[in-house]
Amino acid sequence: MKEISLEELRQLARESYELIDIRDEGLRQYGMIPGAVPVAIDEAGSEKFTEEIPQDKILILYCEIGRRTRELDMPCLAGRTCYSLRDGYIGYVRSCMEADSDTDIIRQRAEESIRKRFHKKLFSPFAKACKTYRLIEEGDRIAVCISGGKDSMLMAKLFQEIQRHRQCNFELTFLVMNPGYNKDNMALIESNAKALGIPITVFNSTIFDAVDTIEKSPCYICARMRRGYLYGKAKELGCNKIALGHHYDDVIETILMGMLHGAQIQTMMPKLHSTNFEGMELIRPLYLIRESDICAWRDYNDLHFLQCACHFTDTCTTCHEDGTTSSKRLETKKLIAELKKDNPFIESNIFRSVENVNLDTVIAYKKDGIRHNFLDEY
Repeated sequence: MKEISLEELRQLARESYELIDIRDEGLRQYGMIPGAVPVAIDEAGSEKFTEEIPQDKILILYCEIGRRTRELDMPCLAGRTCYSLRDGYIGYVRSCMEADSDTDIIRQRAEESIRKRFHKKLFSPFAKACKTYRLIEEGDRIAVCISGGKDSMLMAKLFQEIQRHRQCNFELTFLVMNPGYNKDNMALIESNAKALGIPITVFNSTIFDAVDTIEKSPCYICARMRRGYLYGKAKELGCNKIALGHHYDDVIETILMGMLHGAQIQTMMPKLHSTNFEGMELIRPLYLIRESDICAWRDYNDLHFLQCACHFTDTCTTCHEDGTTSSKRLETKKLIAELKKDNPFIESNIFRSVENVNLDTVIAYKKDGIRHNFLDEY
């Protein structure tokens, strides 16, 4: 399919074309180009191209980075004038960042919104999690791990804000690993960090090359390798903790997916001791923050972030450490939303369920890898 650039697209009369977002729903949740129509190409209703969009309209299709639409060949597009938007959604996001070049204004606006408009929704639960689970302690050197997404970028700003309060002496290193991102994705991470006033430390690894040839669960292996590299680099820099950007919704979705797909009851812990890197801990300071509030902060400040920047972005949106696919997580997210219609407390009940485990009514459980059965003490 022929390509069209953003500059060329802007020269077309708006009524002459239809902008089509062919990404899956998981990616679209992270943002769409204004005015775009969502038509995921793996949907059963690809007839939308022929039935719902007038034949006299030019079709401009975009994916995440432009590769998938460039190579797209669909019978329902035969005879239509179609173009692939060069560089896809990421290209659009980068153009937005370049257009808003006053980084001081962006940083000040983002920080002020945390202190005022979103203080109760973001900073308060961040501080509560840090206090409740003792995530930040005197003398800590914390590696704040930034992937380029909304969660980790906000986490970095919240760490800067809590450090400003000077209630505890600790040091921060804002760590970005480049596992083999393409130059556009890496440039977006760097420009966002610069605009938000986050002094990142970047280091390279070859993880993407290592997992490129793996057919089974490449995303799970990639995630595990990423964590190992982050632990190693953080320890090399003198840090004793790494901070990851998992939030409240990640926690409750993980609990439910463990039951429905893994036949086990487990949770995503607020902090963990590393088993392979002595003296290192993992902490999750966004543990009590809702994803909707993170999105509200992002949209209020007109910020644009990556969801996933790996080689598989156009065809696989998995980027979860537990190896679950984005479709499984999205399916669980929808299930929780549906259950909430009848029970507004469903989310908090799921969260609190793993704080209220009654071992007297549990048939079997594991502790330190050893399985225990209720008959052992019956």
